[in-house]
Amino acid sequence: MTELAVPPLVGASSIVYFGTPEIAVAPLEALVASGCDVQLVVTRPDVRRGRGAETTASPVKIAAQRLGIAVSHSPNDAIALGQQNQNLLGVVVAYGELFKSDILSAVPMVNVHFSLLPRWRGAAPVERAILAGDTKTGVCIMRVVERLDEGEVFAREEVQIDETDDVDSLRLKLNVVAIKLLLFTVKNGCRDGVEQSGEVVYAKKIKATDQQINWQTSAIQVIRQVRVGGAFTTINRRRLKIVRAKVSSIQATGKSPGQICDLTSVSCVVATIDGAVSLTVVQPEGKAVMKVEDWINGARLSEHSMFE
Repeated sequence: MTELAVPPLVGASSIVYFGTPEIAVAPLEALVASGCDVQLVVTRPDVRRGRGAETTASPVKIAAQRLGIAVSHSPNDAIALGQQNQNLLGVVVAYGELFKSDILSAVPMVNVHFSLLPRWRGAAPVERAILAGDTKTGVCIMRVVERLDEGEVFAREEVQIDETDDVDSLRLKLNVVAIKLLLFTVKNGCRDGVEQSGEVVYAKKIKATDQQINWQTSAIQVIRQVRVGGAFTTINRRRLKIVRAKVSSIQATGKSPGQICDLTSVSCVVATIDGAVSLTVVQPEGKAVMKVEDWINGARLSEHSMFE
């Protein structure tokens, strides 16, 4: 097993920041605004968009360049900093790649993880918490070790999951807490780490099978899929994304799951195994997001239509 670099016990004098998506921008900005010396930002390589040759930088890279911080696409560039500075701390926020042993032995690292570890270790803790119907989640500032999300926890705080929270709103709430805990850890040091205890649950990446609506489940579970984002179904052999929906009080007696049980010029209610769901915002295949009434006008629906 790799001998891990020792994290600063009295606060880090400088930071190397690892992050990639938009959710990792605010913590970086907060570190800089608080006076932390962020010497390097490591982010995933630029990606090609569409069919052209142009590439797009990650949100974290764009933010780092705006802040005047050196940027690298190779974690190995952090090793030299770790060898030169014994009070360096690596901060990881949604970087998107596991770290090799040579880096962990040179740079002590903490990771901002959006769950109450050891529940929901892995790639999609926010999505899995919503799909599972969890009423609370949280933020852990944990030590990065070789095994996935198994490090000791230096700071932890619970966050309530409201029934109206989708992935975006929940991430925003979690990020507020994460920034507070991260700044405290960076400035006060990594002391009194607590080993994780409790049932280990893994948050696997969200796949298309998780996003496809199963009308044979409960209305509440369908709404959870919608809240996670990317939920879709098919109607008249065409895919329909469901952007927003709500549980309906309309009775679906005598209707099969997936069958329209109430249809007007402004509403479309679909039966589930135990109730019904009212669609409010949708995105038809090949078209823009629209209100359900705008979709109904050209969708050629009847109360016998079936969603699959």
